Amino acid sequence: MQKLRLKYSGFSVTCGTHNYQMNIAILSTSELLYSTQSLVAAAEKRNHDVEVIDPTYCNVLIENNKVLLQYHNEVINDIDAIIPRIGVLNTYFGTSILRHFEAMDVYTAASSLGISQSRDKWISFQLMAKAGLPLPKTTLGSPAYLKDFLKDFGNGQVIIKILEGTHGNGVILCENYTNALSTVETLQGLRTRFVMQEFIAESRGTDIRAIVVGNKVIAAMKRSSKDNDFRSNLHQGGSATTYLLSDREREVAIGAAKALQLDVCGVDILQSKRGPLILEVNSTPGLEGIETASGISVAGAIIEYVEKTASLNIP
Repeated sequence: MQKLRLKYSGFSVTCGTHNYQMNIAILSTSELLYSTQSLVAAAEKRNHDVEVIDPTYCNVLIENNKVLLQYHNEVINDIDAIIPRIGVLNTYFGTSILRHFEAMDVYTAASSLGISQSRDKWISFQLMAKAGLPLPKTTLGSPAYLKDFLKDFGNGQVIIKILEGTHGNGVILCENYTNALSTVETLQGLRTRFVMQEFIAESRGTDIRAIVVGNKVIAAMKRSSKDNDFRSNLHQGGSATTYLLSDREREVAIGAAKALQLDVCGVDILQSKRGPLILEVNSTPGLEGIETASGISVAGAIIEYVEKTASLNIP
């Protein structure tokens, strides 16, 4: 059954000396997801027109040397800003749609390049290392010299991460060299790309999630694992409490967003003996956990930032 293009209408707002009623689209596979609903509500509250566009119903094409985008056979050319909520399984097609909007000079809260870079853990580590940001010791799972690379981590615990895993899935804690070697040989046999990373024992199954919007950290929470699980992700049953970042943690979070060219993102940080270490950057962070833990409307902050930034492109 074909879905209709559904808009949630608001009223005009003032941007600078002009009145604008912005058309904001949220790129999401479901309007029932918490994050999507929160963004819709925040946009409506600020009196913008907002709609949810399901990327699986989009058609992108190039005709007469121009990019065209259709949604249920309707040409879309009236969007002022995009807020992407692209799942990992839809990265390729979702970023392709974003590039179309970018070619149409539509502002997007997370660029297609930023999302692609953040989704590949190794690329994101390389870019953050180039920016001089603190990271755990990490190596790419190369077919050659694998045993030698593993020896660099000693005979203790080591983390194996599939490059495009999410929500704590595809993250394996190996107890020793023998266990790690068996795991990576299995992954290589399956032609699965991965990285090996040092285990930060002192973090004790906790990490920090900081939400960056523009050049500011809007909210942060400390996540703790459940039943001695080394993964602190809320999707793995972990719990969260509001958290006040140190100056260095705030600096690191903002630096990670800049390095990956993301206006909106979630930065996961481990606390170690040598200071904060960046664990991962999420280009479409979930909002339910952070809004519940912090009591802050992260969606509202995102809409305000999009409103100010996108309005610069409106003639």
